[in-house]
Amino acid sequence: MIISELKTARLLLRQWRADDVMPWAAMNADPLVREHFPEILTYDQSAGSVDAFRSELERRGWGWWALELAATGEFIGMAGLDPVDDELPFGGVEVGWRLARSAWGHGYATEAGHACLDYGFDVLNLTEILAITAVGNQRSQAVMHRLGMTRDPADDFDDPTVPPGPLRRSVVYRIKR
Repeated sequence: MIISELKTARLLLRQWRADDVMPWAAMNADPLVREHFPEILTYDQSAGSVDAFRSELERRGWGWWALELAATGEFIGMAGLDPVDDELPFGGVEVGWRLARSAWGHGYATEAGHACLDYGFDVLNLTEILAITAVGNQRSQAVMHRLGMTRDPADDFDDPTVPPGPLRRSVVYRIKR
């Protein structure tokens, strides 16, 4: 399988490398980066997720790509597309991103999101792409809005993969081809 790489004016979405594990683990240990997730991740959990991301990219050719600044090669997070978790009350393919705090506020999530949506519609021929986040995650919802995605409050749901508490209530944004 050929692993797709996505390029934008400022970003490269690519396969994961061994030297991505340390900055990825540092991101996942940052309480602000993980503010809308149930917990921060240990180094081993982060390393395991890199292995899973790498394997999915090798198997499918697309998925959660490592995200770097094209000009410098600096790793700044991840972005991509992935089938919705089986435990959720709906199916489809979701777009998502997670960036290191130093990369916030530069438009990188929106730029990467556009590249992922283009890939999903133009290459994978998807008819719809979803984005899911905790109801309180206003930063991600702002990116979803900038991507042209819309939310129907009737689609809001309690995420069964999240422990009971304020992070469980989730919103769904959608965009059609």
